[in-house]
Formats: sequence, C-alpha cells, structure tokens
Amino acid sequence: MISYLSSILTQNDCAQCKFCCLFERPAAWETPLFSKKQTSLLKKKYGDFAVKPVGNSFTLNMEPLYKTDSNDEFAPCPFLDQKKGCILKDTEKPFDCKIWPLRIMRQNKDIVIVLTPTCTAINNQPIEKIKKLVVQDGLGEVLFKEAQKTPDIIKDYRKDFPILMRKEYMQC
Repeated sequence: MISYLSSILTQNDCAQCKFCCLFERPAAWETPLFSKKQTSLLKKKYGDFAVKPVGNSFTLNMEPLYKTDSNDEFAPCPFLDQKKGCILKDTEKPFDCKIWPLRIMRQNKDIVIVLTPTCTAINNQPIEKIKKLVVQDGLGEVLFKEAQKTPDIIKDYRKDFPILMRKEYMQC
C-alpha cells in the first residue's frame, strides 16, 4: 500500500479489511478514476476490465461483476485478490486508492477534503490526528493540487462525510 495515510493506517489494517475494494451498486460512485494512459497500461499488463468515461478519465464499470440484481451485493474491484489484497503495484494504483478513505468533494463553490465514514480502521483513530495530517502536515494541499490537475476526481459532497479541510472558490 502506498498511501498518503501510512502514518495513521498500516498496510496490515488495509489488508485485513479490503472494504474499499468492494462495491455495492449504490456505492459504485466510489470506484477509483484512471487516466486514459493508466487504463491502457493496466489493460496491457493485467488483461481487459470494464471501464466507463467520467469527464476526461475512466472509472471501473462494476455492472459486469455483479451476479444478481440486488443492491446489497458486493462486487470486488478487478484488481483485488481476496487472499493477497490489491495486485496493483504502488506506482500503478489510482490516486483515489492512495488517498482512501479521504475524498475530495465539491460543496457549493468550495472544495472540501472529507473522511469516508465507512472505513473502520481509520474511524478507530481520533479525528484530531487525521485533521492534523490533512491540515497541518500538508496533505490537504497535495489533494487540492491534484483536484486542480484532475478535476474529475472531485465528487459531489455527501452529508455523512465529515469535512476535514475546505478551500473556498477553487477553480476546477
């Protein structure tokens, strides 16, 4: 795991859970984004996988992976090995995966860094520790710069997601 959160989440924490690599239909909006180049390289190396366009990027198309019509069914990311975890090398992982369980979202005209409430490992950490990493240690600015460079990664704000940092009137 190459993660911007390695100071508060261990590789073992993530390997034991894998929740962020499983998607119910209503949570398919959470699938990571890939650039066109990244998609092409991964398909050459790992074989074909379904994608759909999102702006100038691509996201995983999870529909072919579901076996039923149930919204409660989880489908694994095509890069998840149930025993080993993610098969992607650190350098191949999408930015969304590297920052999980943080998300960059748009709330009105503001861009906010939020914490995904479904990550059990990070929710065991004090929120002050996570805010320190984002605000004081500079991670938030790294995320805002990536959002400017790749605005497709900005999701619509969801009210259950605690805001850790805000940038007003960011042009994206």
